[in-house]
Amino acid sequence: MTHRRTSGFALLGAMFLASVASAEVPGYAVNPFNPSERGGTFFSQDSLDLRGNGRLALGIVGDYSFRALTHRDGGVVVASPLRDQVQIHFGASVNLVDRLRLSINVPLQARAFGNSALIGGTTYAGAAEEVGVGDVRVGLDARLFGKHGDVITAAIGTQLFAPSGSPGSFAGDGMLRVMPKFAVAGTAGRFSYASHVGVMIRGRDEPYGNGYVGTELRLGAAGYINLLDDAIAFGPELIASTVLSDSRAFGAMTTPVEGILGGRAKITPEVHVGIGAGFGFTQSYGAPRSRVLLSLQWVAADPAEQKDDAAADADKDGVSDVDDACRYAPGPKSTDKTVSGCPIADTDGDGIADELDACRCVRGVASSDPVRNGCPADDDGDGIPNDVDACIDVAGKASADPKQNGCPERDTDGDKILDNEDACPDKAGVRTLTSATNGCPETDRDRDRVPNEVDACPDVPGPKNDDPKRNGCPRAYLKGDHIQILDQVKFATGSTAIAPGNESEEVLEAVLHVLKENPEITKVRVEGHTDNVGNAAVNKALSAGRAVAVVKWLGKHGIARELLTAVGVGSERPLEPNDTDAGKKANRRVEFHVEIESMRTRIHQR
Repeated sequence: MTHRRTSGFALLGAMFLASVASAEVPGYAVNPFNPSERGGTFFSQDSLDLRGNGRLALGIVGDYSFRALTHRDGGVVVASPLRDQVQIHFGASVNLVDRLRLSINVPLQARAFGNSALIGGTTYAGAAEEVGVGDVRVGLDARLFGKHGDVITAAIGTQLFAPSGSPGSFAGDGMLRVMPKFAVAGTAGRFSYASHVGVMIRGRDEPYGNGYVGTELRLGAAGYINLLDDAIAFGPELIASTVLSDSRAFGAMTTPVEGILGGRAKITPEVHVGIGAGFGFTQSYGAPRSRVLLSLQWVAADPAEQKDDAAADADKDGVSDVDDACRYAPGPKSTDKTVSGCPIADTDGDGIADELDACRCVRGVASSDPVRNGCPADDDGDGIPNDVDACIDVAGKASADPKQNGCPERDTDGDKILDNEDACPDKAGVRTLTSATNGCPETDRDRDRVPNEVDACPDVPGPKNDDPKRNGCPRAYLKGDHIQILDQVKFATGSTAIAPGNESEEVLEAVLHVLKENPEITKVRVEGHTDNVGNAAVNKALSAGRAVAVVKWLGKHGIARELLTAVGVGSERPLEPNDTDAGKKANRRVEFHVEIESMRTRIHQR
């Protein structure tokens, strides 16, 4: 008996140990790339541009890394807990006062993918494919000495990383992180540089695979060459880190080192774009096989710098850079700010300079009228060029009809409806509110090929039908203060659920078409009605639920929710007596009422 008990306990113990070993260990904030504060030149290093009181900078940095965390066997990758990662960093910084800057960086993880790995008997989970916010960073920096543009500027600062990212998707530690740092930057001729050293203090202090998660020493440096008066800059960047809270400091798996080749271009003095690519020099956790970076930022101009720029004239054309639309190409000054300081150009090659050409992209002729100078000839002066004017010698009006464009208004059939509005310009007719029938004879007012005398809906086009009550009518149409439907929306018996199938779907599609074709409708009341079978209160609640179901269907198909109101009437307003099956069937219905006052208000506003 004792032997059996011992065997049982041993089995339970083995099962417990097996379950612990099979549990997957979640990830951490493995990505060492920490974007620089907005307003700078580099991707990873701070330019320390702390000029101007209240000066603001906004920017977005896109970061894609490949195989930032891998498990290798004999140098061969056997698993990648973090294989692909895409993060989009939204950031802003503001100089509270000269020398002091507050900043924020909000990373959005757009993609994370990886495979679990078995390392030393422990399973490490692959990245969960989650989309969410990473660890939000808030920073405060103070300039110690120097200023932007000097050979050397120094600053101290602190960055706080809130635990807002998911460890399961390698977007965060799940615990607070703080990094005090010291940074220097400077400019010497066409060369600019930046560097920093910091200590990332982590709440987590634990082994991870063959590496370690804990407090780190972080280092970085960058050097760019500036060209075209600082309009373009490019060069290398280096980022590195190593764990400090464990004996594996500067170890093979705990010291990721990465290089980036990046560049930045100024689209305008305030708008900058950048692109970069890099790779890991080591096989450590966090050093990706490859990385791609994109950036876009807006930086408010420094008022002091603007004063200096007022006298600058890069192309020596006598037009200051502030007013020069082409700072690096000489040209004459102009009252037109879009071409002032630019070379005289003739885009359309008509011999009239763009500065004086009212139609810069279309070849034309010279004219003493500045509004027409350089534009195509217009002999009758009606504003329609000869090449598209159907009546070159007679002033007219523009028309979508090439045969009428530029011609005087005509009424060929003498029905007092101009040809450009007349759907039947060769036959006298009557005026209607529908463009398809306006000016056509009344034999078929709605132009649906169903004669008026047999058309159940003579003012609304619809298909032919053997049923005289439906002949020439669409499935739904606007009639007075309501939308008339030929067939009813079907519901499951005793339920608010719309019956499946094409029958109800086609009715609702027809109503949807009417609403979209009549934008003057600003309020519709959807009413649900029932017969008198059953309890009146229950019937009223059922009718209200059915009206709500129809409102939800229309909302899901593009109709603004504020346009619609659902009302349950129940059996209070029957169309027919409820003493026959036909009467009860007629009373089980949904009605669409247009609120006339809302229509009047819309018309009045127009």
